[in-house]
Amino acid sequence: MFIIKYKKIFIGISVALVALSLLSLFVFGLNIGIDFKGGALTEVAYKDARPTQEDLNKSLEALNFGSILLQPTGELGYIAKSRDLNDAEHTLLLETLSNKNQNPLTEISFNSIGPSVGRELTRKAVVAIVLISLAIICFIAFAFRKVSKPVSSWKYGLIAIVSLLHDVIIPVGIFVVLSHYYGAELDTLFVVAVLTILGLSVSDTIVIFDRIRENLRSEVNIAKSNFSEIVGKSLEQSFIRSICTSLTVILVLLALFFFGPVSTKYFALMLTAGMFFGTYSSIFLASPLLVLVEEWQIKHKKS
Repeated sequence: MFIIKYKKIFIGISVALVALSLLSLFVFGLNIGIDFKGGALTEVAYKDARPTQEDLNKSLEALNFGSILLQPTGELGYIAKSRDLNDAEHTLLLETLSNKNQNPLTEISFNSIGPSVGRELTRKAVVAIVLISLAIICFIAFAFRKVSKPVSSWKYGLIAIVSLLHDVIIPVGIFVVLSHYYGAELDTLFVVAVLTILGLSVSDTIVIFDRIRENLRSEVNIAKSNFSEIVGKSLEQSFIRSICTSLTVILVLLALFFFGPVSTKYFALMLTAGMFFGTYSSIFLASPLLVLVEEWQIKHKKS
């Protein structure tokens, strides 16, 4: 199959995209939301027409409260994310949002999140990702224990983790660009998106790996059909199904992005990118890496 024939090109594309994503992360950094660094979240709804976001941003800059992020919500509301505010600052913020009562509004909610909550969320997010990665390696190593030749079963799990890192890093790179140019913030929905990408992506990779396993077990004499041919044959049998399955999910996510609420747009975009690159890695990265590992083993034995 052409994917195995040109495997180095497809792997090179993945390496380049990951490198660009990491570069954007180091250059721009992430715009950490109040869920992690602590702060105040104020939601208001206007009784009549909602002022433009540009006009409000100019008024808010004059307050010298630091960075205040405005997000439209519903047809008449805004959510203002800021550093922690005392009572006087909170009152001043509401007055500014109402343009000194020229645009009457109603405060829907005001929540203050301490930095200790953010640290706890960060710790739990890191622990969850590490535990999921270890569980994936153990599961794949156990499930593929009967096909340890020519590639050891634990290497299937390791390659799956490499693919998962690819599937997460590239959407994170996209989010970093959005964060830098459009003010997107890293919040709890971001963590949910990353964990969802991990689950969706690994399932696609396991489907293709399982096809490789079945073909390896069905070969009477593997010497007559080398490993790269078996992997290529497995891809031919499963890549259309993999693409179609992912496409149906991507269409739903795009509908959520274009027609859903503002608060979930970046979440839907992250998942869409994760599904797209997860499908790419399952077909064009994980399986070619298996062949590269097998070729490296052969060269190592000869040397």
